[in-house]
Amino acid sequence: MTKKELRAQMIEQLKNQSRTVKTQRDQQLVSNFIELETYKKARTLATYLAFPFEFDTSLLIEQAQKDGKRIVVPKTYGKGKMVFVSYNAADLEMNAFGLKEPRSNQTVAKSDIDLIHVPGLAFNNMGYRLGFGGGYYDRYLADFAGSTVSTAYPFQMLDFEPDYFDIPVKEVLQYGEL
Repeated sequence: MTKKELRAQMIEQLKNQSRTVKTQRDQQLVSNFIELETYKKARTLATYLAFPFEFDTSLLIEQAQKDGKRIVVPKTYGKGKMVFVSYNAADLEMNAFGLKEPRSNQTVAKSDIDLIHVPGLAFNNMGYRLGFGGGYYDRYLADFAGSTVSTAYPFQMLDFEPDYFDIPVKEVLQYGEL
């Protein structure tokens, strides 16, 4: 199966989850996420603003704000360039991918980010991920020194070979793990 076919299959499975099951999984993943030592130590958390079929990052953002964390989210540019900008729910606009992103261009330095919550459609047991195909995160993570975590539903864990340019996340938090 090609990466394009695998992406389509994973998006279909994500979209076909029952709303009840997805909500339960999302709540459990957030509960597990905030128990991670890397989360507890992080002052600045980078996460993404998700498509409705992805892990509901609004739950994580809300909890992280309650925990006093600084939240930063991605802003994308052409040619695979991505930066992180402070999250402000009142200052978002729709981007070319159909996702909300900050209007602000006030970039947060990589060295100021402690933990990045990395999105993905599929993950293997070595932390490699299949994203949406733009390479934004692989480019950003290539020289990122902090911690990285992804969240995954059971069906997102697959056996696939990464490309030479893929950057693995340090931890894939799977639904059901404690």
